Amino acid sequence: MRLILIVGVIFISLTSCRKVVKSNYDINTEDTLKVQIKDTSEHVILEILNEQNKDSSLTGANKKSIKQLKEELTQKGFQTFDYVDEKSKDTILMQQYFIAFLKSGSTRSQTKEEADRLQALHLAHLSKMYELGFADISGPFGDNGDIRGITVYNVPTLKMADSLANSDPMVIAGRLIIEIHPWWAAKGFLLR
Repeated sequence: MRLILIVGVIFISLTSCRKVVKSNYDINTEDTLKVQIKDTSEHVILEILNEQNKDSSLTGANKKSIKQLKEELTQKGFQTFDYVDEKSKDTILMQQYFIAFLKSGSTRSQTKEEADRLQALHLAHLSKMYELGFADISGPFGDNGDIRGITVYNVPTLKMADSLANSDPMVIAGRLIIEIHPWWAAKGFLLR
């Protein structure tokens, strides 16, 4: 319960402002993103169709019914369930996301220049995940503890979230390690 409360407070504070960080390092922007799954030689290929990854279903004239949205998410492989809110009588659609905790890794002895370079690559990676629609929110914790930050992945499977999280240059370099958990949130609700 304490962890859920902490994560909730962090989400609220992280979403109050979003800073886009630009990097001098180039990240591949082709239509296919190839990431190696941790501890296997198997690869996951994620075909990126920019129009399909942007969920415009909850805004403007493109607003879809809960039933339509649930069908689309199910076809894409997402886990969902819905319930009726007792107070409003609205149907609420819940979607499974994956929250990745970025924890201090065992390899933290890089030079300042190398650490700065890795940080720039890390931020570019997270920005790319957000732009492609694979991550909805990312941010660091402010207490300099063992858990350094979080990313919420908006992908249908744990395997995909794990692959994307482990393709982070900071993880590859050993400065960070990943711990991922399934996490449910109401589709279309905004943090405040």
